[in-house]
Amino acid sequence: MKRNFYWAAGFLALLVGLTAGSVVLEKKARVAAAGIEAPRFEVDPLWPKPLPNHWIQGMSVGVSVDAQDHIWIVHRTNTYEPMEIYATAKPPAAECCVPAPPVLEFDEEGNLIGHWGGPGEGYDWPDSNHGITVDYKGNVWIGGNSRGKDRALYHDNQILKFTQDGKFLMQIGHPNKSEGSNDPNNLKGPAKMFVDKATDELYVADGYGNHRVVVYDAETGKYKRHWGAYGHKPDDTDLGPYNPDAPPAQQFRNPVHCAELANDGLLYVCDRPNDRIQVFKKDGTFVKESFIAKRTLGDGSAWDIAFSKDSQQKYIFLADGSNEKIYVLLRDTLEILTSFGDGGRQPGQFYAVHSIATDSKGNIFTTETYRGQRVQKFVYKGMAPVTKKDQGVVWPAASK
Repeated sequence: MKRNFYWAAGFLALLVGLTAGSVVLEKKARVAAAGIEAPRFEVDPLWPKPLPNHWIQGMSVGVSVDAQDHIWIVHRTNTYEPMEIYATAKPPAAECCVPAPPVLEFDEEGNLIGHWGGPGEGYDWPDSNHGITVDYKGNVWIGGNSRGKDRALYHDNQILKFTQDGKFLMQIGHPNKSEGSNDPNNLKGPAKMFVDKATDELYVADGYGNHRVVVYDAETGKYKRHWGAYGHKPDDTDLGPYNPDAPPAQQFRNPVHCAELANDGLLYVCDRPNDRIQVFKKDGTFVKESFIAKRTLGDGSAWDIAFSKDSQQKYIFLADGSNEKIYVLLRDTLEILTSFGDGGRQPGQFYAVHSIATDSKGNIFTTETYRGQRVQKFVYKGMAPVTKKDQGVVWPAASK
């Protein structure tokens, strides 16, 4: 009797296990049959390699990838707690640490191979640099968003253009000169730039003080055109706090945080505090919009975007520094397929993920501002069925 009992119990356990396994397999089969797939990533916890010279990063507010798959970041060298930079005290209070130069260049393996930046002759380095873009010619563009002494007035009303070794080439705009969102000659807290290879035009998300996208000739700096939300003429009227239950705002709120041009000529603009992406033609004609995590208050949800590296740029990767995750969207519909990340200090987690870029292999690079102060790499692992809307931390799979 006892033996029969154990046999029956074992058979029942096996049956339950098979049933559970069948349910899981059936669910995966349904997902695969539906054809819902998305790019899959794993964080590389060993990238980049440690900086030399007791250098440390400050608030890291821009990342870009050049044609050689070198990763460029810009960070702020005046954003440390006193104890972080004891070595700069006079006399030094400790052996470590000192701010790294503002512009850092890494190779694919995470080695630091270049560094420069800061005040120099002939240009106005931003008091609070913001955003970095390496264009198709290899030129490096940097913006800024310092408010200056009077926090209502943005001091950084300029963008700068350099060679990859830090030689100054051009400045558009001048500190403390902005006359608002319809000023053709100056910016006001420019957040990020993109240069169109087809026309050699520079698109600027302008941004922290203004409420517009503005376009310049990337070679001469000559003003071309600008527009606000829905293609309207921008208006600097204070809209007050964002309300997710109110009708969509007819103007951008501050900051307008990114302006990224796709291969098909559509411009994707991050209206960060309004929790939305707006899409335009190159001439400013409004095409469509989509709200992302619409009930996000505070710092908003739409911080920065990068495109997948397939020829159609089928996917958008959206950095959300409030909810601390990266969304994967279908570019044509702006539908969210999945997301990854979580708040925290460990690899694969975020504290204010600010900027995002992709390399030619499809890998993702992110920087974090505020106390995040780092750059991370997420390795492209191919396409996979979408089984979770929110994947959490994408830690590397255990070796087999």
